[in-house]
This record gives sequence, C-alpha cells and structure tokens, in this order.
Amino acid sequence: MRKLKVAITHGDPNGVGYEVILKTFADPGMFEICTPIIYGSPKVAAYHRKVLDLQVPFQTVVRPSEARDGELSLIPCTADEVKLDLGQPTAEGGRAAFDALERALADWRAGDVDVLVTAPINKNNIQNDNFHFPGHTEYIQSRTEAPEGSALMILMNERVRVALATTHLPLRRVADAITGDVLLQKLRIFNTTLQRDFSLSMPRIAVLALNPHAGDGGVLGTEEQEVIQPAIDEANAEGIHAFGPFPADGFFGSRAYDHFDGILAMYHDQGLAPFKLLADGDGVNFTAGLDIIRTSPAHGTAFDIAGRGQADEKSFRHAIYTAIDVWRSRMAWGEAHANPLPKLYIDKRDKSERL
Repeated sequence: MRKLKVAITHGDPNGVGYEVILKTFADPGMFEICTPIIYGSPKVAAYHRKVLDLQVPFQTVVRPSEARDGELSLIPCTADEVKLDLGQPTAEGGRAAFDALERALADWRAGDVDVLVTAPINKNNIQNDNFHFPGHTEYIQSRTEAPEGSALMILMNERVRVALATTHLPLRRVADAITGDVLLQKLRIFNTTLQRDFSLSMPRIAVLALNPHAGDGGVLGTEEQEVIQPAIDEANAEGIHAFGPFPADGFFGSRAYDHFDGILAMYHDQGLAPFKLLADGDGVNFTAGLDIIRTSPAHGTAFDIAGRGQADEKSFRHAIYTAIDVWRSRMAWGEAHANPLPKLYIDKRDKSERL
C-alpha cells in the first residue's frame, strides 16, 4: 500500500505546534507510514528547531508533488516574514495560521494530499474577513462545501469516542440548539462514521442527557422527555443502536462507557472534561461527516509552555495514526460497497427469484 501524503498545518506559530510536529518526526519510524508535508514557514520552523534543540531536518518544497518519501517537507505559506512572540496570541500569528490552513485545504481539493492534520490555532486571533467561525471544525465544513450541520466533532482514543451534539457554543444557547432534528442528524452521522471510518458493523451509541439526573422526570428539565428520548426512538426505528439518555455524571462515574462504541454528548464540556481525564495525553480530535479526513491533537496552543520543550507530542502522533487508519478504513469500505449484489426475493405466485 502506498504511503499517504499527510498535510500538516503549523497552527499558531507562537504556540506548541512546531514543537509537537518536530518531536513527532524526530522518530524515523514515522516516515515508514507516511510522507509528511508541513504547511508553514521555513524560518519559523528553523527558529523553533534551534530554540528547542531538535535536530530534525526538513526540505523546503513548492508543491506536494515535490515531497519525497523518507523526508520531512515544508511548503512556505506566508509571503512576509512572521514576527514571533512565543507564548502570546498575536495578529501575525493568527494570519500565519490562517494562510497555512487555506493552502493545505486548496491542495486537498486539488487531490495533491490525502489527509489533513492540524496543529492548534488560537480561535480569537485567527478571526478575519474570511474566517469568522468558532473553530477548525466549522471552518473546514464551510470550505469543503459540505451542508450545514454535516460535520461532527469527535474526541477519541483507543478507549472511548465522544461526539458532540453542539460544539463551540455559549452554554446559555445550548438548550435551544438541541432539537430532535439536530440529534437525529448527529446520530446518523455518528453511526455511519463508526461503520465506515472505524469498521464497526453494528455500533452501540450512548446518548447523554442534557439536565442533571436526566431531568428527574421533568423536575429538573423536560428536554430528555420532549426532545432527546424521541430522537433516540426515531434513530432506533432507522436501525441505529442508540441508548439513553444517561445522566452524564453517573455514566462516566460508573464506567458505563466501556459498554459502548461511541458517546453523544450534548455540549462541549460535558463530553470533553471527562474525556480528557480518560485520554491520558493520547486523545485525538477527528472531524467526522466530511469528505476530507481531518484530525488534530486534543489540546490547544499551550501558550504557557511554548518554546520550553515541555510539550508532549503523543496526542499529535496519534492524530497522524488516526488519519491514516480512517483513510484505509474508508478505502476498504468503498471497495466492499462498490458493487453490491442485487436484492432478490421469491415471487410467491410462481416461486421464482426476482430482483
């Protein structure tokens, strides 16, 4: 099987993006599984390499076709020299992060790279006339021309997969955003993803409640009775194996997650707080539901430790592993479903087989 070309955006250059990238590819074994291409700045990469004392060579190329197996390649994406201020969110850092993301997506649309792995951005300083989104997930959905709501944010590792019904949304708006249609759409996407991208033939999905104690029969809220349970019932009618709604505290406290292939949380912190406790540094953020395969480490820019050599690259390495595994699973799924056999039935009138 050929090595995949992995597009890697450098994220905010004032964060730990370059550190986790360079540490990952300090391991020669990584070049045996992929051809990595960084989208960023040669000068910035060289500066981080010197500051961190990481002897990781890279080659500057103009386009992905010039990247060679066994080498770390870098495509310059910033026209001007980027002024660094390690540990600080600056306007220049935001522009550099945006330029790298734009170029990588353009190369993916052209078919020049196979998968995308993004280093962390700062959601505030990346905002501009073309980026007015709360994060990578929503922006990539827009730039790949996918229908609204088709992207599903999943935080995962070998132990658990947590999807979010709502993502980067103020807490006061969460209840209004959770509708039956939204939940059913997310459950459909999640089920398809677990089958196609993770090779699970009959996935079991746990759905968390919105309110404490799952509403306690309506005393603490009625969303479970009026919205969440009907969506679960409708999903089951479609053949999706969804269960719940489960009170989030008891669900994680009793380790009920061990019995499910995926968990649908209602809002960001409900799912991510327990997930990050369970992930132990190897968590991956996977954007499901889109044609593009995009992953990222399950942490932010970590400005507080930028340039100190303290960042752990394990999450970033696993993001690369996950992107490659998902690509292979999709290929296998596509081959298996490319030419399905026609469905036959017996005509009771003459006992003959018919299409």
